[in-house]
Amino acid sequence: MSSEVRDGNVASRLRVIASLAPGAIAIAQPNGPPANDGNRSYALTTFQNLDERTERIARGLVAWGIRPGMRLAMLVPFGAQFIELVFALLKAGVIVVLIDPGIGRKHLVKCLSDARPDGFVGIPKAQAIRTLLRHRFPTATWNVTLGRRYFWGGKTLDQIIQLGADGADKDQSSPRKTTALPTINRPDPAAIIFTTGSTGPPKGVLYSHGTFHAQIDRIRERYDIHRGSRDLACFPLFGLFDAVMGVTTIIPDMDPTRPADVDPQRLIEAARQWEVDQAFGSPALWNTVVRWCDQHAVKQPFPTLRRVLSAGAPVPAATMAKLRGLIAEDGEIFTPYGATEALPIASIESREVIAETGPAAIKGKGVCVGTRFQDVRWKVIEIDDGPIETIDQVTELPKGKIGELMVTGPMVTRKYVVRSDQNAMHKVIDGDTVWHRMGDVGYLDANDRFWFCGRKAHRVRNGKKTWYTVPCEAIFNAHEHVYRSALVGRGQPGHQTPVILIEPLREFWPKTNQESQRLVEQLLDLAARNPNTRTIQEVIIRDEPLPVDIRHNSKIFREKLAAELQ
Repeated sequence: MSSEVRDGNVASRLRVIASLAPGAIAIAQPNGPPANDGNRSYALTTFQNLDERTERIARGLVAWGIRPGMRLAMLVPFGAQFIELVFALLKAGVIVVLIDPGIGRKHLVKCLSDARPDGFVGIPKAQAIRTLLRHRFPTATWNVTLGRRYFWGGKTLDQIIQLGADGADKDQSSPRKTTALPTINRPDPAAIIFTTGSTGPPKGVLYSHGTFHAQIDRIRERYDIHRGSRDLACFPLFGLFDAVMGVTTIIPDMDPTRPADVDPQRLIEAARQWEVDQAFGSPALWNTVVRWCDQHAVKQPFPTLRRVLSAGAPVPAATMAKLRGLIAEDGEIFTPYGATEALPIASIESREVIAETGPAAIKGKGVCVGTRFQDVRWKVIEIDDGPIETIDQVTELPKGKIGELMVTGPMVTRKYVVRSDQNAMHKVIDGDTVWHRMGDVGYLDANDRFWFCGRKAHRVRNGKKTWYTVPCEAIFNAHEHVYRSALVGRGQPGHQTPVILIEPLREFWPKTNQESQRLVEQLLDLAARNPNTRTIQEVIIRDEPLPVDIRHNSKIFREKLAAELQ
């Protein structure tokens, strides 16, 4: 499809889809409560509607004075309008600044300030806060408000749409003419997307239009995604990929910032009403769904679901096995692996996990993330906590040896533009090629599959002994009363004592000191039987859940836990 687009702008793919299937539904969003039968009404957007509205908004922005390369921050809740606005901004040549609100207000304001936006596209509440903190955003003069605009100036979205319909700003004295949209090339910047900040402050990653093209092509090819599929988009950003692959995005009735708190019944109702064949959600979401179906003895609630994608953290083999029983018999469950800076890198399917790699993971071998996507190259290198400037400073390790993963390929971003000081720590120059150091540790096996053993920053070290989070935590997570655990070091790196913090399953949370002590003894007994954990002597049962990132509800904030232990 990419050869059919008229320029390098990734949003041009939307025009191609609209020309192929103008009346097909692009987005379905609930617009009322469920009826007695569980069905509900949806607001529908066709691909032609989506393409025409995004075109009109883009022309309105250009007529107003927006120019390619300007940075506009998006502060709009996920939904049909979010998808529409992102494509409109891309068509106008804008660099879209995307930040997950789940990173918290303090990080959010700092990230937005550091991104130096030329303006904000946001709901009235966001614009009001931006106005109160305007000293943090001195260059933000191009502001678009969704809905009613109060005292903060700029334009409303309706005014921008009117400008686009007119073709030229009413203030111009020259005869009206169609506003031309800019020509965009693949290397041109498209977006700044922030990392979750699960290891250090969030960093702003520069995406080019070419990055997005590469992601879309690889995802569509590897997972055999075709026009006409219907996706239950439980992870907001995947809705953007759906639109340019000709896939209908069904927006579920859930808070996308809290996937673990989803009401599975709402997902089941939407999946059945729309006969969805694809769904993307975090491991925490699928864990909630699986447990709910177990508790309510619900059998095969997703009979039409043939493709499940789950990313952000490893999915346990036991969860996959149970999830397989909830979807179509011939359905497939994939866990893509990557990072904000490099996605997708690798993938594995549930049958391989259940039959082979999952049992190995439970024994502390790490989590196999699968084989590489097309055009990805990777190396496992000697762990180094400092910068590596050029490829000749890299020491590549043999297969089976744990080290740090580095990757390159067309979907791998080349630099950070917010927290650019981190480029030296994560980017390695190899002529015209840029390698990205993932910050993940693990090893390659004889089949060139990567086995993830945790984050480099989270390893615990004492002299020559190193404990890696994923292999160690797997031993404790195997206990039937444990939901998740976290390996944390007490003391300074190089002189640390390993400590395991336990979050029990809700229904098994110890109610007395005796119950808590009994669980600790059982876990220490488990640890003593495995070479990865036999030297761990301290286990703490938490009296509250482990702190996790809000985007996936699965990345544990170990730095916060380590600070509590000191």
